[in-house]
Amino acid sequence: MIIHQCYYLLDMEVSKTNELQWSDFDKVEMRIGTILEIADFPEARKPAYQLTIDFGSEIGIKKSSAQITKRYSKEALLGKQIVAVVNFPKKQIGKFFSECLVLGSVGNENDIVLLSTDLKVKNGLRIG
Repeated sequence: MIIHQCYYLLDMEVSKTNELQWSDFDKVEMRIGTILEIADFPEARKPAYQLTIDFGSEIGIKKSSAQITKRYSKEALLGKQIVAVVNFPKKQIGKFFSECLVLGSVGNENDIVLLSTDLKVKNGLRIG
């Protein structure tokens, strides 16, 4: 019984360290953007595209690298609305600077399915 209680207390402490506060979530700016341009990224270690994304007049145009080549052709991505985090600092990947993080679910074989809208909405809308 005592051992079980110790494990329970350890589990509680571990889960508390991963818990977000609402104020943490409020800091993350997830926004809707439309993919304007797609380019191959041959310098990337894993197959990826370089994306140019329009997040509306308030945020503007941002670039991102995304490892989404398993499921998406360049033609399928053009004009697609996606969800991205737009308030991370720039991340250098080779000579390329990624300015936002495109969000997607990760499958068992690291095949990404993009988070997107089912209806066309205004670029820059915040996800909440």
